[in-house]
Amino acid sequence: MQRRRILQGAAVTAAAALLPASVRAVAAPTAETDYAGAQWFPASASNYTPASGPSAHAVDLVVIHVAQQTFSQTVGIFQNPAKQVSAHYVVRSGDGFVAQCVRERDIAWHAGSWDHNTRSIGIEHEGWIDQPAYFTHTMYERSARLTADICDRYDLPKDRAHIIGHHEVPGSDHTDPGAHWDWGRYIRLVNLV
Repeated sequence: MQRRRILQGAAVTAAAALLPASVRAVAAPTAETDYAGAQWFPASASNYTPASGPSAHAVDLVVIHVAQQTFSQTVGIFQNPAKQVSAHYVVRSGDGFVAQCVRERDIAWHAGSWDHNTRSIGIEHEGWIDQPAYFTHTMYERSARLTADICDRYDLPKDRAHIIGHHEVPGSDHTDPGAHWDWGRYIRLVNLV
């Protein structure tokens, strides 16, 4: 048991060393994540609502976002207590790196609707809606793996009724993920995992 912990700690340390300095500065690699492919980048406790119990709310949606920011800026916004916003995950464009910022049992403030926040997992993607070059194959693939894992764990169908864009949240004034987001490709990838 002790040897396993030492090896796990060494693996986390080695993985963290491969990250750019700007990312290492905000990461907390020792925290446990809900998704095995993610690394912990905690949002400020001022930017989400802690769950009142282990299964305080039932998840029935995954909400897809495009941050209109870089990966580092997005994580920084979630860590700034004055911003009053967060998402559960952030996916980096170039290499598909996944950061978890809010535990799935907690309520991230991402959808602009309390009802949707309480019943969804929010995934932000680095980039801008009018710059499709940010939507790399690697980003789509890694994000699809994350979404498939969430759907499997919460027994959600892997379809557009349960995987929605931020713009589809009733009352939303957002347009993300935007016209360049390839929903057909994304849902295919989610179902291939």
